[in-house]
Amino acid sequence: MQALLFDFACLPESLIILLAIMAFLYASVGHGGASGYLAVMALFAIAPPIMKQTALLLNLGVSFMSFIAFYRQGFFRWKLFWPFALGSIPAAFFGAKIPLTDSTYKQILGFCLLMALIRMLWKQKEEKSNALIPVLGVCIGGSIGLLSGMIGIGGGIILSPLLLLFRWSSIKEAAAISALFIFVNSVSGLAGLKTWIPLDQSQMMYWLLASLIGGFIGAIWGSQIASNQKVKWVLAVVLLIASLKLWFV
Repeated sequence: MQALLFDFACLPESLIILLAIMAFLYASVGHGGASGYLAVMALFAIAPPIMKQTALLLNLGVSFMSFIAFYRQGFFRWKLFWPFALGSIPAAFFGAKIPLTDSTYKQILGFCLLMALIRMLWKQKEEKSNALIPVLGVCIGGSIGLLSGMIGIGGGIILSPLLLLFRWSSIKEAAAISALFIFVNSVSGLAGLKTWIPLDQSQMMYWLLASLIGGFIGAIWGSQIASNQKVKWVLAVVLLIASLKLWFV
């Protein structure tokens, strides 16, 4: 079946601004922003296949810039990253191939957006005390990767709370690890898509540019300056509205 060209020209400029804001907010905590982009696109009633593909595309540049910013500050830990990535990369590829009905997609995405909300508001302690068992990391990474590929996210909203909950890393180490984790999962998820929907390239450039600018500023701010609780509350409201819209509208 031939995919139809999706025209972004019908979408308001406010959507582009919101994408830039989401990129800034998410990059500041080591995320690529996919769940935020999905939240914004859900508010504008964009079709799920478009949401999934676009979120993964925007995820790439933002998550990579976030990783570089935190890596340069010395927060990345390879020994903690590789078990999760080893399990998640192939799982994300196959997860992207799993067909979901629009209704199922929206229900799963709504749940993940609530997880993102909890992640943003969760009061975290700057401590680490436990060592990760590699086999456990591979299993956890595989589970996260499968879900990530299915709905079009990088999985950072799930991984980073686990890193902190089990005291495997500090807050900014979790940000650095999650950023690269999101990048590799997004690449794998895009490669595994069964259907690639052609997008209006001239309009898509505005989306990419907005996310890159927002992501760059957010990555620098988040890696070098203390977090802002008010920013987290604003993001939480957007995610809550979007998740409720997915479930009940």
